[in-house]
Amino acid sequence: VQLQASGGGWVQAGGSLRLSCAASGRTFRSYTMGWFRQAPGKEREFVAALRWSAGTTYYADSVKGRFTISRDNAKNTVYLQMNSLKPEDTAVYYCAASLRIILTTIRTPSSYDYWGQGTQVTVSS
Repeated sequence: VQLQASGGGWVQAGGSLRLSCAASGRTFRSYTMGWFRQAPGKEREFVAALRWSAGTTYYADSVKGRFTISRDNAKNTVYLQMNSLKPEDTAVYYCAASLRIILTTIRTPSSYDYWGQGTQVTVSS
């Protein structure tokens, strides 16, 4: 299983970016896909998740209403549309995948088995 994250960059506060996570190596219909982020000196934190088959989505309170996670079945790709970005959104963003997620662990990084390489998002004030 390989996850390739892309789409990060520099943006001013209030701007938008769309991150992509291209998945390969198997069919991901039974997987839960997650986005996490890690700022310097901080722990990796949950941003959003999506159950691929059902399309059910979950968000951290800090991004709810601003970020949207979605998937493209044909491209085996998960997206994170980020709007109204704030300086505190600055971090390295990682995509992750797991077959064994249950609802109580969906926000826990250690519950995910596969990780992409990360993409830097920098939001200036």
